[in-house]
Amino acid sequence: MNYSAFGQFPFISCLKRVAAALSALLAFCAVAAAEDEESEKPEGIAEKEGIAQKTEDHIFSEGLFDIYQDPESGTAFMVVDEADLGREFISFSYSENGVLEAGHFRGAYRDNRVLKFERKYDRLQLINVNTRFHFDEDKAVSRASEANISPAILAAPKIITTDESDDGDRYLINIDQIFLGEGLHKVGPGNRGGRTSSRSIIGGLAPDRTGYKEIRNYPENTNVIIDYTFSNPDAAFGGSDAITDPRAVTVTMQHSFIAMPDEEFVPRKDDYRIGYFFEKVTDLTSADAAPYRDLINRWRLEKKDPDAALSDPVKPITWWIENTTPHKYRDTIRDAALAWNKAFEKAGFTNAIRVEVQPDDAQWDAGDIRYNVLRWTSSPIPPFGGYGPNFSNPRTGEILGADVMLEYSFLTNRAALGDVFPANPEQLYETLSRPTAAKTWHHDNADREHSLPELTPATGHKHGACTMAAHMTAQNAFGIAALKATGASEDEIDALVREAIYFLILHEIGHTLGLNHNMKASSLYDPLAVHDREITQGAPTGSVMDYPAVNIAPTGLTQGDYYNQRPGHYDDWAIEFGYSPAMEDADARTMLLARSTEPGNAFGNDADDMRRSGSGIDPRVMIGDMSSDPVAYGRDRMDLVTTTLASLVDKYDEENSWQELVRAYRVALSQRGTMARIMARQIGGVYVDRRAPSQSTDRNLPYTPVPEETQKAAMRALADYVFAENALGVPPELASRLQRQRRGFEFFFAGNEDPKLHSQTFAIQQSVLSQLLHPATLQRLTDTQAYGNTYSSYEMLSDLTDAIFGNDLVGTPSTFRKNLQIAYVERLRFLVDASIEPNSRTAALAALQKIRLKMGAIDFWLPPETRAHRAQLVRLMHGI
Repeated sequence: MNYSAFGQFPFISCLKRVAAALSALLAFCAVAAAEDEESEKPEGIAEKEGIAQKTEDHIFSEGLFDIYQDPESGTAFMVVDEADLGREFISFSYSENGVLEAGHFRGAYRDNRVLKFERKYDRLQLINVNTRFHFDEDKAVSRASEANISPAILAAPKIITTDESDDGDRYLINIDQIFLGEGLHKVGPGNRGGRTSSRSIIGGLAPDRTGYKEIRNYPENTNVIIDYTFSNPDAAFGGSDAITDPRAVTVTMQHSFIAMPDEEFVPRKDDYRIGYFFEKVTDLTSADAAPYRDLINRWRLEKKDPDAALSDPVKPITWWIENTTPHKYRDTIRDAALAWNKAFEKAGFTNAIRVEVQPDDAQWDAGDIRYNVLRWTSSPIPPFGGYGPNFSNPRTGEILGADVMLEYSFLTNRAALGDVFPANPEQLYETLSRPTAAKTWHHDNADREHSLPELTPATGHKHGACTMAAHMTAQNAFGIAALKATGASEDEIDALVREAIYFLILHEIGHTLGLNHNMKASSLYDPLAVHDREITQGAPTGSVMDYPAVNIAPTGLTQGDYYNQRPGHYDDWAIEFGYSPAMEDADARTMLLARSTEPGNAFGNDADDMRRSGSGIDPRVMIGDMSSDPVAYGRDRMDLVTTTLASLVDKYDEENSWQELVRAYRVALSQRGTMARIMARQIGGVYVDRRAPSQSTDRNLPYTPVPEETQKAAMRALADYVFAENALGVPPELASRLQRQRRGFEFFFAGNEDPKLHSQTFAIQQSVLSQLLHPATLQRLTDTQAYGNTYSSYEMLSDLTDAIFGNDLVGTPSTFRKNLQIAYVERLRFLVDASIEPNSRTAALAALQKIRLKMGAIDFWLPPETRAHRAQLVRLMHGI
């Protein structure tokens, strides 16, 4: 078609002009409408407030997480960047101050964990990340890595406002919900096993009296210190004198958020032959019988010269002696800490540890987690004498910080020695004399002398169980009493105290390096060699991580080392394993671990030890013992105690009171109890060898029963030193002077003040019976007959019956023996009807029949008191 005739449709040109006009009109209307809407907006509606407006006039603290605090209300706000969402960081909490009734004491490390923030709608969730499992990403099952593992959302504060930017959003949240409650950490005592804690007297958290004490912020960590006040208007009793008013108890805690360290640190796997604390990790994609990937706790040490056999570290482990430390002991403390450098030379490092003194005008506080500090306290009720915790990265095991807490009471022996052996042993009698499963077998009060004050589940930190200093306080007190009894000079006594302080620092520093206890190390030398300084060379035990007896020489031997004055053979080996760069090579690691069979490298920790009746099986893993022959050493110590008790009156003739004499007597008695329990552990014991199968021989199997002769030697020693007539006697001239110093009305509350000699003796004997008659001991005597034991439960109880009754069945026993015999028969009668291993019940019945048979003898010629005692025994055996 030819469009030119119609001028190419003139009406289309017209339509274009109309459309342009309409567009201009609509644009003008839109602008006008917008202007009208703006002019009509109600007054009082402001622009959305950003972080700057919301936090105007607030106190600003810049750091890992920026914090703003309202100076009027105290409310605190935290800024979380969008880039931080999903990014893991470490949370660490410790007690800056508190009271034992609340489960707190200064310096108590509570826990450390991995946290992260995630956004959920209009809230930020604070999530506790589970780090206990590993999934191999190359295996298909790893796709189910989140199955049946519950996340823990600790808090979910609402987003108050958001700043938007090209670099990502920034969120402002109120952190009162995180820190002022118990969402982040259980501060109060809580319950144990479903039972209300005895420390529930502190009541519940009082929000109106809980608040921020201080906020310290740094580029790599944010620290929030909180005063938590617990209120109980109806407190039934006041607790200790450390509690000013039981209706209001305050605990101060520091919570630290720490940036996750870089990934350059190389984690190191644990090995069961060496004792390191570790991060527990289970490989859920492994088919191994033991799918463990546990990572030991250790510091990051890197050589300045990687090619050198010995090199200084790039960054040494630096300790600061707090400026509160008594000047008299600073050199000893410094030298003890630096003594670990010899062990680190085995790992290829020189000067791995450095020690400085905090200046008196230092601008930093000892509680600052950026510093590792040897700290001092002097508490009304000392919870420890020394305590060496560390905190670590749960992802890798890298130790990030540590402290050593020291109690001034350790230097003054101002411990509650009544707890070592109670001033009112009627409480012991009440607990120990009832043969019930709940008390007799599991709550032997005499065994609890070394236990840590019961804390809450939240305080179950890996170092929470170290009572080394409390143990040493009792050991030192006895050592001083024994030295005085032998006429030792003040210089000799001072030497004991110095060695004790040195040893305590070695032990606690060992914990901060990652080492856990080694209760087997004291079995290194025989009873003679352990007193020979030429042999021990400053280390009478294989490790400073043991709880040994104070090594006082018996009469006739020259005094050797009281305690280790350097890390032992095991310690050198353990440090090499944990810190040598060579251990990254599998062959080098295998060669080093093969040395576990060396006598000096013997290892057994708290999980293995036999300090409590019925627990553990290897008698070499024990506290308070010494030497490879603990029975012989125990006999010598028992003789030393007897000698010491006989001379106390002459050596402690004080002008003002008898209190020091009473203290010396109690620690001597405690030594008797400790040695008695050590001897008892030999009976029914099993030597445990944890060498790898490739290292084992027919002579070195995992389980070897204690030889019969050793078991019988222990029974003879117990018969002579624990069960014999007057074996645990106290000289009359001493007994009549055991008067505690009066203080106000304390006797009214603590019971009558006269020394309870029978109860004290009875408690020691009962603690031995609790072990020998424990169902676990009796069953083990039967079970081990299948692999070498030749000392049966029947024979053991027959020997025990002879030791406890002897010729008393036709004679006149003392009142001490009468108590023992009645308790023994009560326990046997309980065993006969108990739900325990059948052979044990039969052996108990045979022992009772042996006693009953001899009870049938004519006794008209015996004194009335003895006849009444025999009648009581017959009554107890009625029906046998």
